[in-house]
Amino acid sequence: MPAPEARRGVFITFEGIDGSGKSTQAKRLAEALVAAGFEVELTREPGGSEGAEQIRSLVLEGDPDRWSPETEILLFTAARRDHLEKRIWPALEAGKVVICDRFADSTRLYQGLRRDGLREQVDRLHDMMIGTEPDVTFVIDLDPALGLSRAKGRQGSEERFEDFGEGMQRRMRAGFLELAQDHPERFILIDGGRPADAVAADVLARALPRLPAPVTS
Repeated sequence: MPAPEARRGVFITFEGIDGSGKSTQAKRLAEALVAAGFEVELTREPGGSEGAEQIRSLVLEGDPDRWSPETEILLFTAARRDHLEKRIWPALEAGKVVICDRFADSTRLYQGLRRDGLREQVDRLHDMMIGTEPDVTFVIDLDPALGLSRAKGRQGSEERFEDFGEGMQRRMRAGFLELAQDHPERFILIDGGRPADAVAADVLARALPRLPAPVTS
């Protein structure tokens, strides 16, 4: 199944370092848009479909050196393709607002920063097997030390990338800021150091102008 040539819905992604609050803000935006009358599909990566969730457990659990960066790229791409086929593309074709917690930009940075030259491999695989970019990407920006502290405080089983430490967090933040500078038409930077309610209000105000009027019955 190739990527749809046209889509009726709007594809919004949330990015940011671990602990930035992007998952909370993705959920808050989905709830606000549903209340405003939009049809919304809230999902996440890695995961979002049955097959992709199985791959998620492989890449987010275990020792930080469990997989080589090259293997991770293949795993993430396989998960993303299944997610697109099973959830994202059908929802967009149905005219829904798709909100995804992480997408390809995270792969570009996490894997691309781990070894020189891997960013080009990520982009080539993306062009070959994915071919879909979000309409809008919110980057929830936060101090890396605070983000890592928040992420570690969750005490969940999916801590493999947090275990790379604050240095990786700082490189990730710099990478997101660079992507936002290079693609201002798609990226919207949001200050994540404020109370969650203030961040959510800011995100909603910036999202609404990018959306068509909701369908009313």
